[in-house]
Amino acid sequence: MHRFYLGDPIVGEQAAISDADQLHHLKDVLRLKTDAQITVFDSTGREYLCSISAYNRQQAQLKVIEKKPARPVKFKLSIACALPKKSGFDDIVDKLTQIGVDTIIPLLTERVEVRIEEAEGSRLERWRKIARSAAEQSQRNLLPSIPGIMSLTEIISKSAEYDLKLVPSLIGERLSLSQVLIGKKPAAVLVLIGPEGDFTPQEVEQAITSGFQAVTLGENVLRVETAALAVAAYLKLVFA
Repeated sequence: MHRFYLGDPIVGEQAAISDADQLHHLKDVLRLKTDAQITVFDSTGREYLCSISAYNRQQAQLKVIEKKPARPVKFKLSIACALPKKSGFDDIVDKLTQIGVDTIIPLLTERVEVRIEEAEGSRLERWRKIARSAAEQSQRNLLPSIPGIMSLTEIISKSAEYDLKLVPSLIGERLSLSQVLIGKKPAAVLVLIGPEGDFTPQEVEQAITSGFQAVTLGENVLRVETAALAVAAYLKLVFA
């Protein structure tokens, strides 16, 4: 069944889809008629089975048939990923959303070659639209949070809320992910993914000093997007 995201929780038995892109998809792409049933979910993770009661130019009006509670969250996973060149972060947002990452943070490090002004504004809005589409497609009930671009120092300074913090790296003493996760049941996990060429030794030391555990992802050197997806998928499977 087709799924659509509504930002605000539904109150009562009526709702509406007024986002222009979603309305276009509903009317002109899917060509759904009145009385057709769709699923919508809101910012709280609640899900609703609805039927389309009417269309006008501004919105599709919905009638709520059934309500479902939000799914329980076993742990919160945040991935702070260095910005790759060109549009590579688009794919990272898409895939991490499908995997179920809760927060996707665009990360600036010393070796990131993307200019801040090239990645702010319209790109941030684009990433959030990509996340919404990926959430609808993958049938997850909560959109990931995608805050503005942050520096490594900013992220580390806000990392006290996480009870497991990991920094994959190619240098220094590191443990494997399986070694680090033995006996752990974290409530909130934060992973730092470095740029092409890895974090600098100073950045790794900065993270370790702030409570991050240095880990290895194996013998092969992974691209930024591969490392982000590999870590996220592994953690979601381990703590599922």
